[in-house]
Amino acid sequence: MLTKTFLAFCVLCAFVLIGCTKTETTNNSNSTTSNSNKTTTTSSTSATSTGDKVGVPECDDYLAKYEACINGKVPEMARAQFNSSMKTLRDSWRKAATTPEGKAGLAAACKQATEQAKTSMKSYGCDF
Repeated sequence: MLTKTFLAFCVLCAFVLIGCTKTETTNNSNSTTSNSNKTTTTSSTSATSTGDKVGVPECDDYLAKYEACINGKVPEMARAQFNSSMKTLRDSWRKAATTPEGKAGLAAACKQATEQAKTSMKSYGCDF
């Protein structure tokens, strides 16, 4: 019972962190800056984490849909923060999935996470 409570708490914390993130956009109107001084960032975090399975179908499905949403709909400036949260979540779920009790708790927690993401990620136009 404690494991299920802990997993539910972890999922809730992850959503609170993700939901409370504030993204700010900066408009650089400095006309003296040339294009060669601008840096381009790529989403290497998502490339390394995409495809890593937790081993619980409900969680793997959630993570795949969530990453697709992040990489396809979330503004690039906010992606790093989302991807960092997803990596932390994936790592904790993978660790929890090492026991039968953990897997059972994760199945329920990931179903709940999917339902919550339907609401929380709707503002980005994502479908779960």
